[in-house]
Amino acid sequence: MSTFIIAEAGVNHNGSLDVAIKMIDAAKEAGVDCIKFQTFRASDLVSRKADKADYQKKQTKNDESQLHMLQKLELSPADFSILAQYCKERDILFLSTPFDFNSIDFLQTLNMQYWKIPSGEITNLPYLIKIAQTHVPIILSTGMSTIEEIGDALKVLREYGCGEVTLLHCTTEYPAPYAEVNLRAMETLRREFHVSVGYSDHTSGIEVPIAAVAMGATVIEKHFTLDRQMEGPDHKASLEPDELKAMVSAIRNIETALGSGEKKPSLSEIKNIPIARKSIIASRHIEKGELFSTDNITTKRPGNGISPMQWFEVLGKVSKRSFQEDELIEL
Repeated sequence: MSTFIIAEAGVNHNGSLDVAIKMIDAAKEAGVDCIKFQTFRASDLVSRKADKADYQKKQTKNDESQLHMLQKLELSPADFSILAQYCKERDILFLSTPFDFNSIDFLQTLNMQYWKIPSGEITNLPYLIKIAQTHVPIILSTGMSTIEEIGDALKVLREYGCGEVTLLHCTTEYPAPYAEVNLRAMETLRREFHVSVGYSDHTSGIEVPIAAVAMGATVIEKHFTLDRQMEGPDHKASLEPDELKAMVSAIRNIETALGSGEKKPSLSEIKNIPIARKSIIASRHIEKGELFSTDNITTKRPGNGISPMQWFEVLGKVSKRSFQEDELIEL
């Protein structure tokens, strides 16, 4: 099955509809399955007293509040309607994560195929209930969460009638240190909750999501930007379009390389069997009637004669004809 790859545009459009449209074009060119935005009304998301995260302070380089920062990154409902329609025209799936109740209600009108719940909402009980009651499939990020918190969230979602749930392992730091990625937690989630698992990546490169696919991730989410030099909180921890395209290409190669799991010679290997394997051959001139022994036979390439696995069946047999050195032995 093909990995579902989400290009996380997030707020990297910097509040510009034109930039968001260009990001859809870039995501389509990169070959992803889906582009995801973030839908919120800043005043419904954070209080006036909410501080910015350390990485946000570092990237924005000012003392504004989180509320003021997010207000500059909002897109309107009309903007999202335009983006959803443009995604349909470009044949790329549109998603947007809602961060408040009004955004959930609005995004329902766009008939998205999935809800993407961010890590920060996994302990937001009324939010989880409202999402679950729509009965739409859910992709749930689990950054900052314990096994117990994930279990509690899943219990709520299922109790209120959610659709199928996919869990994404995630490390909520920007960029995430490699030493804290802990990809093996994907296996824990799969084993503990018996659901499909994926990975939402915040590292600075493309190696980790590629490794996640090799470990069985069914969904990959990765932040991207048109230009890492743009002002804004998330650009520095995002891929640029050519890097996103390279990640997609590598993931598709890994999917192909994973194969069926059946161990047998591949079609391209079969022709190499007689070239790479060995046969039992004469190590010197052998007279007719002579017994085959370790003194007159050995194993060498090519492999189109008697297999060395029949070595003990050949030893002690009488040579029915003479053999020249390096000639394939026949019984």
